Amino acid sequence: MPLNLPDKLPAIELLEKENIFVIDSSRASQQDIRPLKIVILNLMPIKITTETDLVRLLSNTPLQLEISFMKIKNHTPKNTPIEHMQTFYRDFDSIKEEKFDGMIITGAPVELLDFEAVNYWEEITEIFDWARTHVTSTFYICWAAQAGLYHFYGVPKYPLSQKMFGVFPHTVHDALHPIFRGFDDLFYVPHSRHTEIRREDILKCPELTLLSKSEESGVYMVAARNGREFFITGHSEYSPFTLDEEYRRDLKKGLPIQMPRNYYQNDNPEEGPVVKWRGHANLLFSNWLNYFVYQQTPYNINEIR
Repeated sequence: MPLNLPDKLPAIELLEKENIFVIDSSRASQQDIRPLKIVILNLMPIKITTETDLVRLLSNTPLQLEISFMKIKNHTPKNTPIEHMQTFYRDFDSIKEEKFDGMIITGAPVELLDFEAVNYWEEITEIFDWARTHVTSTFYICWAAQAGLYHFYGVPKYPLSQKMFGVFPHTVHDALHPIFRGFDDLFYVPHSRHTEIRREDILKCPELTLLSKSEESGVYMVAARNGREFFITGHSEYSPFTLDEEYRRDLKKGLPIQMPRNYYQNDNPEEGPVVKWRGHANLLFSNWLNYFVYQQTPYNINEIR
């Protein structure tokens, strides 16, 4: 089934070139089918890149999805045209009376701030609370995962001595858990963060289930509420060159940045990246959509509680 995206969203043209089947909302309205409604709260600075990365992964399913984008009301992004935000994004006030089958909340470049010091902390925690009664399953990524774990369960974050930057091997704690259907025993995930959450804090909380970790990069996946919440510390959605772009950007700015680990061919930036997380990323999103959104959400979306 195709993805139903807002008319003229830039991701449509980019993904059609990759032979991914997408349709705009005008064409989708002619089809007699109840699509899954997915809302993405995109906190990343370069919105269009993140939109495309996420939509690419969401397309790997036979389900029809209707994608909406949400923004923080009192925050103006510096790296995305205001016209794009006005055309394709809605703020929380205009969306909070609706219900959604699934929600994705992205990372944000604010992780070195205390949570309460983030200028939209009050609004985003209101959205977190709203999701619990208006969304079947919510997928928190990177900073959003740390923020959600802190808000709901009091799990702290800790600064790292140096940025966790690269592609790291991970293992699963419960191979029979549906989120891991089709996974290999060892799988890889990109990470790009200055802070961490710790295993011992997760294990202290009986409401949380630690599903995956890495010996190098630490806690990766935590679940709560029988899969109604997933907290993911890495960036499985990253495209092949995202870490490369971050690395070269920081070098150009003169920032203290080490070369991303386990990423470049022969550890040589001029030879380009070795992509070894794409298969896992597609499985992760398709399993979430299938087992924790589609199979759990009511046919009548207004029955979500």
